[in-house]
Amino acid sequence: MDWITGLQKAIDYIEDNLTNELDYTEIAGRACSSTFHFQRVFGILCGYSLGEYIRNRRLTLAGSELASSDVKIIDTALKYGYDSPESFGRAFTRFHGITPSYAKTEGAKLKSFSRLSVKLILDGGNIMNYRIEKKDAFDVIMKKKYFPTDIDLSNKQLPIFWDSCRKDGTISVLGKYITKDNIFGNAVAGICFEDSTKDDEFPYAIGVEFKDGDVAEGLDVEKIPAHTWAIFECIGVIPVAIQDLLHKIYSDFFPTSDYKPYGGIDIQVYPDGNMQSPKYKCEIWIAVKKK
Repeated sequence: MDWITGLQKAIDYIEDNLTNELDYTEIAGRACSSTFHFQRVFGILCGYSLGEYIRNRRLTLAGSELASSDVKIIDTALKYGYDSPESFGRAFTRFHGITPSYAKTEGAKLKSFSRLSVKLILDGGNIMNYRIEKKDAFDVIMKKKYFPTDIDLSNKQLPIFWDSCRKDGTISVLGKYITKDNIFGNAVAGICFEDSTKDDEFPYAIGVEFKDGDVAEGLDVEKIPAHTWAIFECIGVIPVAIQDLLHKIYSDFFPTSDYKPYGGIDIQVYPDGNMQSPKYKCEIWIAVKKK
């Protein structure tokens, strides 16, 4: 199943079950994807998290029902997954800007968050420079931390993590492990892993290839399995250029290429340089396999 078809099947399942308890593993399964990978790609493509989509769709339908019928607020709250009228009221007011009780008055203005429909369209003829490379397994010495799968939160927190690692000397320590034949060249990598045991967060690490030697305090060594990698050139100000390229990779490259993501790992390779320069060059590595 291709990604576009799988994503639409997952969205259709969500829409058919907005009044039921939704399990993220079941949703991802409709797209033949892992929970982590589905949430990550959904956020990259849509610009908001899976949880936000479900919440906004439920509140849209709840508002419509309150405005057009005599349904009780508590019944609507329970129908759309809220434990109490109070929690429903807070969420409803944040979304619509009015209380549930006011929504029942004539002329009340409500907001609507429309249902997603996935389409593959021709848009701009984007050019992406990439190469496909097979690489054996290799070790990475790294500092790892967990981040929320919510795309907005992780996009805010990851740059803070990088700044912290610069200030506390982690980046300098990692630089001492870089050798002439380092798989990433003279660069430090940001590595996004998959953790199948967690639905709401994922591990992300900053590291370099590890050959041998003592492991500095606060760092760990992990093995990256052998993979075929799609390696994309990224040019521009970080992190915006990375975020934009990831969107193009999943919206333009994968739906039309002979490859699909595989293994739940992607790596961002950052050479030394001015990351705020529009000419800064780095790379995104995504583990892939033939469709």
